[in-house]
Amino acid sequence: MTHPDIQLDICGDEKEVAVVRLTRGAKRNALSDGLVLALRNIFEQLPASVRAAVIDGEGPHFCAGLDLSELKERDAGAGLHHSRMWHAALERVQYGPVPVVAALHGAVVGGGLELASACHIRVADETTFYALPEGSRGIFVGGGGAVRIPRLIGAARMTDMMLTGRVYNAQDGERIGLAQYLVPAGTAFDKALELAKRIAQNAPLTNYALVHALPRIAEQPADQGYMTEALMAAIAQSAPEAKQRVRAFLDGKAEKVSKD
Repeated sequence: MTHPDIQLDICGDEKEVAVVRLTRGAKRNALSDGLVLALRNIFEQLPASVRAAVIDGEGPHFCAGLDLSELKERDAGAGLHHSRMWHAALERVQYGPVPVVAALHGAVVGGGLELASACHIRVADETTFYALPEGSRGIFVGGGGAVRIPRLIGAARMTDMMLTGRVYNAQDGERIGLAQYLVPAGTAFDKALELAKRIAQNAPLTNYALVHALPRIAEQPADQGYMTEALMAAIAQSAPEAKQRVRAFLDGKAEKVSKD
């Protein structure tokens, strides 16, 4: 599970939150193949106590994308397998055991945006900027960005980013859907950790449904989506922890929703 460019810390009173930090700050946390594989391994082997995770980047940047120094001439077959390796790794982030919160700052570029888009919640601070420079470099996204990023911002906006090299700042990125939260500079990690600790308090089966079932329901035809929703709702509410939580609410022992 160890790699010199990535660090795993388990925190929380019950060791319920995993903090995964890219530690290649001198390279703006550019993603080497070894780092991508280490990321996959971490999410495949998270301790059983972990209920939520945060991905962060050391230094002033979250992740500036693919390490171009590793970019090799590949034939079509080798290129295909390389892209599929990235797919498998980021699949473990998106469809792994727990919800993942990204703490974004500085560059969220190319492969860095592909990594961020595989997370479930993205918190950006005011230094964040987003770009997809692959178009100007004669290459194409290969880490799942062609699927995930249009689902966040639409195909037209992604096309514009790749054709023209357009860069979105933090404010406009939050406006179009690249992040769900925008916070002051230097506070993205604190906010992401706060959210992860809150998420970790949810019933595990509900979190699992939100990570695994909801995105699939969104892609299904309506009649199939309704059936999948019904099945997931029945399974979730049958869990002993769900019954305890509903009973606590009915007995006046749980907090009611308020606007504060």
